[in-house]
Amino acid sequence: MAALPKPILPPRIARREISGIMFEGVAFDSRSHRLVVVDQPGGPGSLYADSAAAAKALGGIAAVNAGFFTPEGAPLGLVAAAGKISGAWNGASSLGSGVWHQTRAGRSAITRREALGRGKAKASRELIQAGPLLVENSRLVGGLDAVKASARTVILWDGGSRWWIGCTSPCTLAALAQALDAGEPADWTVRQALNLDGGRSSDLWISRDLPGGPILRRPPWNRPVRNFLVLSTR
Repeated sequence: MAALPKPILPPRIARREISGIMFEGVAFDSRSHRLVVVDQPGGPGSLYADSAAAAKALGGIAAVNAGFFTPEGAPLGLVAAAGKISGAWNGASSLGSGVWHQTRAGRSAITRREALGRGKAKASRELIQAGPLLVENSRLVGGLDAVKASARTVILWDGGSRWWIGCTSPCTLAALAQALDAGEPADWTVRQALNLDGGRSSDLWISRDLPGGPILRRPPWNRPVRNFLVLSTR
């Protein structure tokens, strides 16, 4: 007998401390809500000062900062926003080893760069190339940095329709991967976890439309960023 589909639950604020790391973000179901990329061709801050401004411009209910960028403000990796491509395929750096992508049919996934490939990546409707991967196929990724602690922005996926976007308290990449392997920030097992730009770029906004909102986690010393992931209703 085929398993019954999981019920579609409304987006909710999911906050949990695991192994001394605080996770705060929004858990949602991709059957009812979706992420879109908001890119700024004019460079960081040229259209939106922060995640709140980007989300409100699109009528979104939550947003985080997204991909890495160069000192000149260009994407460090490939970006697709409503099918428009910017940046270039990052085939070498660990900061481009993972890809969050959404097909033109609306299916989203987190995939290792080599498994997706440049051609399929450029055919995506929405895409952020970032990294490193923290969890892959429900197993923590080894060899991650265990020295530098920083605030992190992360996107998590259960391999099906359940997702989480948000930020963490300062931690190393190795400690973050270990915490995701040991616990569940959104009450489901993480199959894939991708690190986005963090540190002074880390930025989270959640609307007052969600119980417990509004929330803005963006210290005053943060820098403007190149792009955002905005959560909205399908």
